[in-house]
Amino acid sequence: MTQENALSDIFRIAIGQLNPTVGDVTGNLAKAREARADAAREGAHLLVLTELFISGYPPEDLVLKPAFIRACWKAVERLAADTADGGPGVIIGFPRQDENGRYNSVAVLDGGKVIAVRDKVDLPNYGEFDEKRVFHQGAMPGPVNFRGVRLGIPICEDIWGDLGVCETLAESGAEILLSPNGSPYYRGKVDIRHQVVLKQVIETGLPLIYAAQLGGQDELVFDGASFAFNADRSLAFQVSEFETALAVTTWKRGESGWHCAKGPMARIPEGEEADYRACLLGFRDYVNKNGFKTVVLGLSGGIDSAICAAIAVDALGEERVRTVMLPYRYTSEDSLKDAADCAKALGCRYDIVPIEQPVTGFSSALSDLFAGTDSGITEENLQSRARGVILMAISNKFGAMVVTTGNKSEMSVGYATLYGDMNGGFNPIKDLYKMQVYALARWRNENVPPTALGPSGEVIPLNIIDKAPSAELRPDQKDQDSLPPYPVLDDILECLVEKEMAVEEIVARGHDVATVHRVEHLLYLAEYKRRQSAPGVKITKKNFGRDRRYPITNRFRDR
Repeated sequence: MTQENALSDIFRIAIGQLNPTVGDVTGNLAKAREARADAAREGAHLLVLTELFISGYPPEDLVLKPAFIRACWKAVERLAADTADGGPGVIIGFPRQDENGRYNSVAVLDGGKVIAVRDKVDLPNYGEFDEKRVFHQGAMPGPVNFRGVRLGIPICEDIWGDLGVCETLAESGAEILLSPNGSPYYRGKVDIRHQVVLKQVIETGLPLIYAAQLGGQDELVFDGASFAFNADRSLAFQVSEFETALAVTTWKRGESGWHCAKGPMARIPEGEEADYRACLLGFRDYVNKNGFKTVVLGLSGGIDSAICAAIAVDALGEERVRTVMLPYRYTSEDSLKDAADCAKALGCRYDIVPIEQPVTGFSSALSDLFAGTDSGITEENLQSRARGVILMAISNKFGAMVVTTGNKSEMSVGYATLYGDMNGGFNPIKDLYKMQVYALARWRNENVPPTALGPSGEVIPLNIIDKAPSAELRPDQKDQDSLPPYPVLDDILECLVEKEMAVEEIVARGHDVATVHRVEHLLYLAEYKRRQSAPGVKITKKNFGRDRRYPITNRFRDR
């Protein structure tokens, strides 16, 4: 470090809240370089990027490939060489391997070289995280001297867990804590992050900057909302949520240490707005990062397909969304009108493909085998599977990804048909219970979220929201013919899935014991269907798949 490079009492730190793509090492390096150039124009001394930025997060078993690890390191070296120009230094996350193991690491780049590497100590192994499987635990880190300022760099879980990483950094002379994170969204997560950081600020007496990743990666949505707390526990700055950003903050050194003098103070969305924007971001990134130009979905005139159509248009624009009504003899005139009205309000393409002939064809082909049996759920499922075949044919012919539209209530109890309405590449509402779907529909009719490409106004006809839900697989069918009312069902399911409550505790909330036992049985029974379902955006604290991994073969019942 030369005398010219040494910082005095002003330290400008840029937080790169960016959207990397897993495996796109070249593209992620380009994003880092662009962000550094922007930070230089803003007069920043340091750019902080997020956990495993160069590889994308989470890279999962990609890090088991030596060629991938080498590509990531070469990209870090190229970025380090850029810093020879005297501009901002960079903190960037990357996976590394040496003779002792494989690590989730950060590199500190300055003066044309890698001046320090620090490894993650606390490896999460719960919920969506599985890092102990692919990474080794790093050594307890010390501070990094960056232009005369001693920086502590705890990586994500290092500030969440109880291994004392932040305390060790403070005791060894750190002046500021900078934490690169890969923290996925679930409802209320921003408040939880604030509490976690405040706890570390109180225990260490140091300011802590939380750099958060943005973007969708398969089921996970990283919502950004980077922030910091000063040593006096005041909120130093708050970056926007669900939006890319380069936040340049100014820190001043005083008698009591570093304090943020300037930074953004963005509004953080809550409730239905946050959930809708998470669905929007997760869906958009899944489609775009996987290279789909268009999507197609069955528009039934029901609430689930309507909200999915709205999310699709908001995410991609009307020209990239195709909707198809697939009527049968039980499809009501209301449903035909509601589907058409919804497509018109959204401005997307709308086709009608009747399924009478394919269903009749299936029935005719099976008539000898089914002779002497009563018509029932098998024949109902033929309708759903005929629709699934048609949507997949459209997908194959035109390259459009099929959007599947089942909600969490239905997926919980198996109220869905394999190879029928479960067909699809991605489900934006997979982790939303039915009543939450209604709440989001009402919210969207009154609001247009930032970054949305869809129209304002009533995009989901009120009749869709007001009418009783029905699969319309037989005359006058209603969902409540087979299921408890959705407010009851959703509360029982939340108790069983999110809270892992005992049946006795759920009954104590006022639910009928026989109903609770039945829902529990259906929940376990439908595990085999969920294993074959499309991925979908994680919204709750415990989604199906990454967070909740129950055996398919399972005879336990809470009696």
